[in-house]
Amino acid sequence: MAQTSTKFIKRNRPPRVHIEYEVQTYGASEKVSLPFVMGVLSDLSGKSEKEKKEMPDRDFTDVTMDNFGEFQKSIAPRAAFFTENKLTGEGQMAVDLTFNSMADFTPGKVAENVPATAKLLEARRELSDLLAYMGGKDKAQDVIDSLLASPDLLKTLAAESKARAAEAE
Repeated sequence: MAQTSTKFIKRNRPPRVHIEYEVQTYGASEKVSLPFVMGVLSDLSGKSEKEKKEMPDRDFTDVTMDNFGEFQKSIAPRAAFFTENKLTGEGQMAVDLTFNSMADFTPGKVAENVPATAKLLEARRELSDLLAYMGGKDKAQDVIDSLLASPDLLKTLAAESKARAAEAE
Protein backbone atom coordinates (compact mmCIF):
# COMPACT_ATOMS: atom_id res chain seq x y z
CA MET A 1 0.00 0.00 0.00
CA ALA A 2 1.43 3.41 -0.99
CA GLN A 3 2.00 5.94 1.76
CA THR A 4 1.94 9.69 1.43
CA SER A 5 5.15 11.54 2.14
CA THR A 6 3.50 13.24 5.11
CA LYS A 7 2.78 9.91 6.82
CA PHE A 8 6.27 8.64 5.99
CA ILE A 9 7.91 11.69 7.58
CA LYS A 10 5.65 11.51 10.65
CA ARG A 11 6.57 7.87 11.21
CA ASN A 12 10.33 8.11 10.55
CA ARG A 13 11.20 11.61 11.69
CA PRO A 14 8.61 13.23 13.90
CA PRO A 15 8.66 16.99 13.33
CA ARG A 16 9.56 19.37 16.12
CA VAL A 17 7.16 22.03 14.85
CA HIS A 18 3.52 21.01 14.58
CA ILE A 19 1.22 22.95 12.28
CA GLU A 20 -2.48 22.19 12.52
CA TYR A 21 -5.39 23.78 10.73
CA GLU A 22 -9.09 23.11 10.39
CA VAL A 23 -10.58 22.24 7.03
CA GLN A 24 -14.25 22.43 6.16
CA THR A 25 -15.11 19.50 3.87
CA TYR A 26 -18.73 19.21 2.84
CA GLY A 27 -19.82 20.99 5.98
CA ALA A 28 -17.74 18.79 8.32
CA SER A 29 -14.83 20.27 10.25
CA GLU A 30 -11.63 18.25 10.17
CA LYS A 31 -8.22 18.96 11.74
CA VAL A 32 -5.24 18.43 9.45
CA SER A 33 -1.69 18.30 10.78
CA LEU A 34 1.28 19.24 8.58
CA PRO A 35 4.86 18.30 9.40
CA PHE A 36 7.42 21.08 9.30
CA VAL A 37 10.32 20.07 7.09
CA MET A 38 12.86 22.63 6.00
CA GLY A 39 15.49 22.33 3.30
CA VAL A 40 18.41 24.71 2.91
CA LEU A 41 20.00 25.12 -0.49
CA SER A 42 23.51 26.48 -0.16
CA ASP A 43 27.01 26.04 -1.50
CA LEU A 44 29.04 25.63 1.68
CA SER A 45 32.19 24.35 0.00
CA GLY A 46 33.76 27.70 -0.90
CA LYS A 47 36.58 27.02 -3.35
CA SER A 48 36.58 23.27 -2.79
CA GLU A 49 38.63 21.18 -5.19
CA LYS A 50 36.04 18.39 -5.12
CA GLU A 51 33.82 18.24 -8.17
CA LYS A 52 30.27 19.49 -7.64
CA LYS A 53 27.14 18.20 -9.32
CA GLU A 54 25.09 20.58 -11.42
CA MET A 55 22.28 22.24 -9.47
CA PRO A 56 19.39 20.16 -10.94
CA ASP A 57 21.30 16.93 -10.17
CA ARG A 58 21.87 17.69 -6.47
CA ASP A 59 19.93 15.91 -3.75
CA PHE A 60 19.06 17.01 -0.23
CA THR A 61 21.43 15.70 2.42
CA ASP A 62 20.16 15.02 5.91
CA VAL A 63 22.69 16.76 8.18
CA THR A 64 22.43 16.01 11.88
CA MET A 65 24.61 16.48 14.90
CA ASP A 66 25.79 12.88 14.51
CA ASN A 67 26.86 13.03 10.86
CA PHE A 68 28.05 16.65 10.61
CA GLY A 69 31.75 15.65 10.62
CA GLU A 70 31.26 13.22 7.75
CA PHE A 71 29.22 15.79 5.83
CA GLN A 72 31.92 18.43 6.25
CA LYS A 73 34.60 15.99 5.13
CA SER A 74 32.55 15.06 2.06
CA ILE A 75 32.31 18.65 0.79
CA ALA A 76 35.84 19.67 1.93
CA PRO A 77 35.22 23.41 2.32
CA ARG A 78 38.22 25.45 1.22
CA ALA A 79 39.30 29.08 1.43
CA ALA A 80 42.04 30.35 -0.88
CA PHE A 81 43.03 34.02 -0.85
CA PHE A 82 45.88 36.52 -0.59
CA THR A 83 46.41 38.65 2.48
CA GLU A 84 48.86 41.28 3.63
CA ASN A 85 52.03 39.72 5.03
CA LYS A 86 52.15 41.13 8.56
CA LEU A 87 55.00 38.80 9.57
CA THR A 88 57.70 40.33 7.38
CA GLY A 89 55.82 43.38 6.11
CA GLU A 90 56.68 42.48 2.53
CA GLY A 91 53.84 42.28 0.00
CA GLN A 92 51.15 39.66 0.05
CA MET A 93 51.05 36.07 1.20
CA ALA A 94 48.95 33.24 -0.24
CA VAL A 95 46.67 31.38 2.15
CA ASP A 96 45.05 28.07 1.17
CA LEU A 97 42.97 26.37 3.87
CA THR A 98 40.90 23.19 3.62
CA PHE A 99 38.58 22.39 6.51
CA ASN A 100 37.92 18.68 7.06
CA SER A 101 36.57 19.01 10.60
CA MET A 102 35.40 21.69 13.01
CA ALA A 103 38.80 21.50 14.73
CA ASP A 104 40.35 22.92 11.54
CA PHE A 105 38.67 26.26 12.31
CA THR A 106 40.65 26.77 15.54
CA PRO A 107 43.42 29.40 15.44
CA GLY A 108 46.13 26.79 16.09
CA LYS A 109 45.05 24.59 13.16
CA VAL A 110 44.76 27.60 10.85
CA ALA A 111 48.28 28.68 11.86
CA GLU A 112 49.57 25.15 11.17
CA ASN A 113 48.12 25.22 7.66
CA VAL A 114 49.76 28.53 6.66
CA PRO A 115 53.49 27.84 6.09
CA ALA A 116 54.70 31.24 7.35
CA THR A 117 52.82 31.00 10.63
CA ALA A 118 53.51 27.27 11.00
CA LYS A 119 57.21 28.06 11.48
CA LEU A 120 56.40 30.58 14.21
CA LEU A 121 54.02 28.16 15.88
CA GLU A 122 56.66 25.44 15.85
CA ALA A 123 59.20 27.88 17.34
CA ARG A 124 56.70 28.77 20.04
CA ARG A 125 56.19 25.10 20.85
CA GLU A 126 59.94 24.55 21.02
CA LEU A 127 60.37 27.51 23.37
CA SER A 128 57.57 26.16 25.53
CA ASP A 129 59.29 22.78 25.58
CA LEU A 130 62.54 24.53 26.45
CA LEU A 131 60.98 25.93 29.61
CA ALA A 132 59.91 22.44 30.59
CA TYR A 133 63.38 21.06 29.90
CA MET A 134 65.13 23.66 32.02
CA GLY A 135 64.66 21.54 35.10
CA GLY A 136 68.30 20.39 34.83
CA LYS A 137 67.83 18.11 31.85
CA ASP A 138 70.49 17.55 29.21
CA LYS A 139 68.12 18.02 26.26
CA ALA A 140 67.72 21.71 27.09
CA GLN A 141 71.06 22.56 25.49
CA ASP A 142 70.14 20.67 22.29
CA VAL A 143 66.92 22.65 21.92
CA ILE A 144 68.76 25.94 22.46
CA ASP A 145 71.32 24.98 19.82
CA SER A 146 68.61 24.15 17.26
CA LEU A 147 66.94 27.53 17.86
CA LEU A 148 70.22 29.40 17.56
CA ALA A 149 70.94 27.64 14.24
CA SER A 150 68.06 29.54 12.57
CA PRO A 151 68.89 33.29 12.52
CA ASP A 152 65.79 34.18 10.46
CA LEU A 153 63.57 32.59 13.05
CA LEU A 154 65.36 34.44 15.85
CA LYS A 155 64.91 37.78 14.02
CA THR A 156 61.20 37.14 13.59
CA LEU A 157 60.81 36.19 17.26
CA ALA A 158 62.78 39.27 18.35
CA ALA A 159 60.62 41.55 16.20
CA GLU A 160 57.46 39.98 17.60
CA SER A 161 58.75 40.42 21.14
CA LYS A 162 59.51 44.12 20.51
CA ALA A 163 56.05 44.63 19.03
CA ARG A 164 54.40 43.06 22.06
CA ALA A 165 56.53 45.16 24.43
CA ALA A 166 55.55 48.32 22.54
CA GLU A 167 51.86 47.38 22.76
CA ALA A 168 52.16 46.80 26.51
CA GLU A 169 53.50 50.33 27.10
